[in-house]
Amino acid sequence: MTLEQLGWNADFAKEFEPFAKKGWEPARLIRDNKITYGALLEGGDELEVITAGKVYHDSKSDAELPSVGDWVALDVGNEDKDTVIRARLERQTCFSRKLPGKSSEEQVMAANVSVVVLVTDAGADFNLRRVERYFMLIERSKAKAVVLVNKSDLFPAEQNEEAKNEIQELNSNADVYVTSAAQNQGLEVLRKYLEPGVSITIVGSSGVGKSTLINQLLGEEWQWTNDVNELTGKGRHTTTARELIVLDEGGILIDNPGIREVQMWTDENTLRESFVDVEALAETCKFHDCKHASDKGCAIRSAVESGELDAARYESYLKLEDEIEELTQRRKKRQMVLERRAKRDNRVKARNLADRIDYDKEQNPERF
Repeated sequence: MTLEQLGWNADFAKEFEPFAKKGWEPARLIRDNKITYGALLEGGDELEVITAGKVYHDSKSDAELPSVGDWVALDVGNEDKDTVIRARLERQTCFSRKLPGKSSEEQVMAANVSVVVLVTDAGADFNLRRVERYFMLIERSKAKAVVLVNKSDLFPAEQNEEAKNEIQELNSNADVYVTSAAQNQGLEVLRKYLEPGVSITIVGSSGVGKSTLINQLLGEEWQWTNDVNELTGKGRHTTTARELIVLDEGGILIDNPGIREVQMWTDENTLRESFVDVEALAETCKFHDCKHASDKGCAIRSAVESGELDAARYESYLKLEDEIEELTQRRKKRQMVLERRAKRDNRVKARNLADRIDYDKEQNPERF
């Protein structure tokens, strides 16, 4: 197995040059074991590795720590010495969300992926507003968006096609397909993205068939799945941790546990780009500072009333706008706290150094 088959490229190689001079080796992280990581080296050797204290110290947040899909510089050990991650290379893409709850922290779901595959179905899991959120996160990650309307065998063809068309209308740049992993139908569309060295990640709610898809691609029961619930049309998803899988035929998969909450980790620019139709309407309002409520000449309100703009989509836009603004404020507050903490620590260090110098002067005056 070559580094290129693991996703290595010229940009990573250039960044790694100073690390190579230190005798460190490049590796890609394939598993996060909480305390240790699984790392894959050139040739296919897998090592259990730990993170150096400096890497922890230099990371401003958990999101900057090594994650599945990252390329790292390894100081390879032996029987008496641990193999240590000395540095993490810059991510060329990063698919992430905000941690659930009131946190202002980023959660990395997959690093250095070229394609993000969202799996849903035309039944109970179908939710355009959630798909909208996924599209925004994928847009920010700089990866390609692919959507599989899976479990097509459980629903009428018209229902599957309608779901596909509605998703396509949200994002004309996304590739949207109808598939049935259980019947091994439509998987050829997924395989065409799995070229040697190309990394994709598969995301979606629990029970939409992600594990079955992976089993079909691998040709074996890689992940155990439960039977489908007759009422919900869902099976119990069994993935509990992120894992990078290198396929024999080429391509790299990063599987993810089922996602219950699609929390925004993005910015206002991505919001505007994802809702260009709303932004275009807003520009035609009579007044520049239109509140899009009862203002005379409001193009958005007129578009909603006439059906030109879907009311649910506009409500989603407003909700996302508020959510992103709240996240921005939380991040600013967190940054202020971190800066105050850093200043405090620096003052403590300065006092300790001064005390140490005074003590040394008293004990060894001839040295000063």
